[in-house]
Amino acid sequence: MTDVTITRRSALLGAAALPLVASALPANTAQAAAPMMGVDNTPFARFKLGEFEVTTLLAGAAVREEPHKIFGLNVDDTTFDKAAEDAFIPNDMARFFFTPTVVNTGSSLVLFDTGLPGDTPGVVSALAGAGYTPDQVDTVVLTHMHPDHIGGMMTGGKPTFPNASYVIGDTEYNFWKGKDNRIGKMMDGMVVPIEDKAKFIKPGDEVTGGITAVEAFGHTPGHMTFQLESGGQNLMLMADAANHYVFSLAHPDWEVSFDADKAAAAATRRRLLTMLAEERMPFVGYHMPFPALGYVEKRGEGFHYVPASYQLEM
Repeated sequence: MTDVTITRRSALLGAAALPLVASALPANTAQAAAPMMGVDNTPFARFKLGEFEVTTLLAGAAVREEPHKIFGLNVDDTTFDKAAEDAFIPNDMARFFFTPTVVNTGSSLVLFDTGLPGDTPGVVSALAGAGYTPDQVDTVVLTHMHPDHIGGMMTGGKPTFPNASYVIGDTEYNFWKGKDNRIGKMMDGMVVPIEDKAKFIKPGDEVTGGITAVEAFGHTPGHMTFQLESGGQNLMLMADAANHYVFSLAHPDWEVSFDADKAAAAATRRRLLTMLAEERMPFVGYHMPFPALGYVEKRGEGFHYVPASYQLEM
């Protein structure tokens, strides 16, 4: 083996030679710059919960200006701005994520919510990224009737999930059906056509083994979350009980413009977040930063969002 000894003198001589090498390159040689790709996210994230396989789907994302017109309606600008500053996020805009979730129980493929409306629903693209096709979905569960949750129900006037049955809260459905407003009219076009394939449930009812509806009224009159249990592990699909990882968790009593009954929604939010914190149960939040999976830590009078790392990938 050759003995190579690098001395200070040889290192300096080598460095001095570098400009000579560079000057030997053709004058017209240029380094091609890679194009800017823009902000993006992977369309899915998959993890295990006992014997279940759970996949969150990024069906869309959007930036909204003036978040104080959405969150913290009952606090002043100074209080809101301080909360944003403390969390290292801007006070003049917020990024929303729209995250349907697929649960493979081993015997059925269950989709929770369907994303935003569009000629080709974003949930279809996200499903494809995760390796699924719409015809493989056995059951579609709707947490509530807001457009960003039922918008992918139909594609070209036909059911997006042609082989699926549906699970819908009866309180929610009966409240909106026939209403002459945006939500009622959208439900008439997206949900009413599949009414004959739907099972209508109440809080406490099972969707299938290991998936149970939980009362979370307030955001809408019949809004529900769903608890998963498999192999001794639990997870809550929170839907819209909490819509922002800071403004909803750190300040659960802040009023939210999207909540139909603001007092009831705040009470529901605090109840569910307290339970998640005490039981150290992970949750998926429909509008949480993708992949939308995390934990809740009690902090002062509110809570703190702890994004999941590898806890459910072991």
